[in-house]
Amino acid sequence: MKGEFEHRHGFPPGTNEVRPADHDDQAAARTLAQATPTPADLITFYDIIGDLTWADVGNGYFFDPPDDLLLRLQERGVVDVGTGQKARGLVIGSNGGGLAYVVSPDGAVYRTRTASLDEPEFDKVADGLQQFLELLELSLTQFVADGETGYL
Repeated sequence: MKGEFEHRHGFPPGTNEVRPADHDDQAAARTLAQATPTPADLITFYDIIGDLTWADVGNGYFFDPPDDLLLRLQERGVVDVGTGQKARGLVIGSNGGGLAYVVSPDGAVYRTRTASLDEPEFDKVADGLQQFLELLELSLTQFVADGETGYL
């Protein structure tokens, strides 16, 4: 993607990386697991991956580091994903268009319909974190192939 990016778009690529987790990421993930109901897959993810930044894939995709999740949890608390059970989720990332991705305690991933978390409305985009990551991978693959990113 980065090799042809400047030729295709007329400017150099920004940050596009998957950063491996370090000790601080792993410690923050364990703290997160103790602070609120957190899917085990998310903690496992943060044992390996610290964060994901694909600034140039479509509008961008960002999977936040666990210390950002902790800070957001302290400042705003959990988010009601409106599933009828008042399920409380964690904002795990966003796209460059301002929409947020929220993971519920059962592992399902939701995307906001607007850029606001004040009174958010959600669409379920994945049944679990693995499916969400597979959809991200498909978005990257499609972007490299034809410049489109799919529905995420």
